[in-house]
Amino acid sequence: MGGRWRSDLDAVFARDPAARTRLEVLLTYPGVHALFLHRIAHALWRHRWRLLARSLAAFSRFWTGIEIHPGAQIGKGFFIDHGMGVVIGETAEIGDNCTLYHGVTLGGTSWKPGKRHPTLGRGVIVGAGAKVLGPIVIGDNARIGSNAVVVKSVPEGATVVGIPGRVVNKGEHTDSFEAYGLTGQMPDPVARAVECMLEHMHRQDAEIAQLRDGLQRLQPLETMMPVEEIVCVLDDEASESEGTRAGNT
Repeated sequence: MGGRWRSDLDAVFARDPAARTRLEVLLTYPGVHALFLHRIAHALWRHRWRLLARSLAAFSRFWTGIEIHPGAQIGKGFFIDHGMGVVIGETAEIGDNCTLYHGVTLGGTSWKPGKRHPTLGRGVIVGAGAKVLGPIVIGDNARIGSNAVVVKSVPEGATVVGIPGRVVNKGEHTDSFEAYGLTGQMPDPVARAVECMLEHMHRQDAEIAQLRDGLQRLQPLETMMPVEEIVCVLDDEASESEGTRAGNT
């Protein structure tokens, strides 16, 4: 147990540049307080002192603002940064050297007994406000972006963003630590798809213009089909114009 607690303290210094001394961390870090209390509560839970374990977990929640069910299994080197609003369910499993930021929920989606909460592999980072729900598996060294909602399993080394969560990067991250689960530009796959469609449309417009120029050189201009100019109107402007025409009639 002592070796595990030392690894938890070392994780703070490895991932938080604001940490200065061990005494400061022990006295002022709610994530460390919640984890130490959970280690004790989990030992009581395994020895079937369930009421005492739940009571200690309730005190920890009151003291730190972090709710960890005593049945949750947490590996060594675990770090909760800031911590307020973190919720970890009963059947959650967290591997070694994982990091959670404030507002993270490792929650369940079923009322049935059994495995209801997610399993995090080693080295996983979950950004602030992210929700990881259900008995899914988050692979080793995966990254969950801030405010993402993840309801499907995530492969090893992948980065997930958005609601619902979408994999945007399948690279490995074993040699680097990304605060809040950020990786590179964190692109939005939907926005990227729209950009690709617009780029394709622009290319088609250019090709059509070239074809019209070629046809104009082959036949007289008056035989060409006229092209109407398309004007894009926003929905609000369109509804206002329709209301104005209705009022005039």
